[in-house]
Amino acid sequence: MFFGGQVTSLVGSAMAALAVAFAVLEAGGGHREVGFVMAARIVPMVGLMMVAGVVADRFGARRVLVAAEVVQCLVQGGFAAVLLGADGRVPLWAFVALVAAWGVGEAFAIPARGALVPRVAAYGVRYEGKLKDANALAGLAQSIATVGGPALAGLAVAAAGSGVVLAIDAATYLVSVVALVALRLPPHAAPRERERGGFREGWAQFRSRTWLWVTTLHFTLFNTLVWAPYLVLGPVVAAREMGGARAWGMVMAVYGAGAVAGGLLLLGRATPRRPLVAATVATFGWALPSAALAAGLPLPALLAAALVAGAGQAVSGALYATANQRHVPAEALARITSLTAVGAFALGPLGLAAAGPAADLAGTRTVLGFGAVAQLLIGTAVLAVPAVRRLPARPEPERTRDPLQGAELAGGGDRA
Repeated sequence: MFFGGQVTSLVGSAMAALAVAFAVLEAGGGHREVGFVMAARIVPMVGLMMVAGVVADRFGARRVLVAAEVVQCLVQGGFAAVLLGADGRVPLWAFVALVAAWGVGEAFAIPARGALVPRVAAYGVRYEGKLKDANALAGLAQSIATVGGPALAGLAVAAAGSGVVLAIDAATYLVSVVALVALRLPPHAAPRERERGGFREGWAQFRSRTWLWVTTLHFTLFNTLVWAPYLVLGPVVAAREMGGARAWGMVMAVYGAGAVAGGLLLLGRATPRRPLVAATVATFGWALPSAALAAGLPLPALLAAALVAGAGQAVSGALYATANQRHVPAEALARITSLTAVGAFALGPLGLAAAGPAADLAGTRTVLGFGAVAQLLIGTAVLAVPAVRRLPARPEPERTRDPLQGAELAGGGDRA
């Protein structure tokens, strides 16, 4: 039920993200305006996510996720009404304000969703590797959305317009809320009294683990130098050279197809003995789509690059999440998730806003090529950190804690 609800919601969000980008272009904007609007979604996420992690740990991940998705439903419904009623004449400030409100909901949804996965995994049959499989399925939901969302959005934007796509997105949030409310879960384990509202406790957990903040820094630099320029400049290149929304929707869909394949590959397989090594190696594929665009390769080559990158995203995401959940206390997991997410997104708005001006100064292909090279160098540097290379699949027995809140015990299975 959780999987189905999240797939539906995430497909809608993936459709909306593409629709908003092309709505900006249709309203007369260029790559600068697309970057500003995308950055407007990230800014509230960075500003509010640490608070959101504390709230989710204290009041329960499901409650917070339901509330966040209700807010996003209302925002997207209003956004759809604005686009449908404006006949393409929406000012930039309206895009920024509405996308920022969408980002507020996402700020509370991300840490709550991350903390909820172990609780969902705790229900029902217990078996070795269940937590890793749960994370693979959570990643698979995102991957299916990445496949279906852009492809559907490309067709829907061309046929009916961006406003209709955003109305569909609002409806998908309602589906997810119904599924979340109907879930049967173990009782919420509130943090100990000394940790109530305890951001400081969560920060202590975060900074005491070198592997955690190093991998978070990796994501920060990737989002800033690689992914942000790719998201801003990719649609512009598609609009100029590849036929527009349909071509870019195809690229993003193939990226998602690779992620689906990577997620399916992980299911039922043992967690690697050194999960962060495997996860970091998988991130090298993220450089390929930017490299393909920088080299001016034809669409089939870009699609192949996106396929490999998507598979790497699924593998790395599931292994990183499993390592976090096994090595971090369950009662602090939402706070840790918020800190890693904030770290990953911290410079994202800068990257999104700067991508257009940087392309004006140095050229689109130069900016994309720089990002591809940077990703390879950063991944190599992360692998050089001993704490990353040596982190085991499971913590030492004397430090064992139970991330599934009783679903799997110290004698076997997933533990932390």
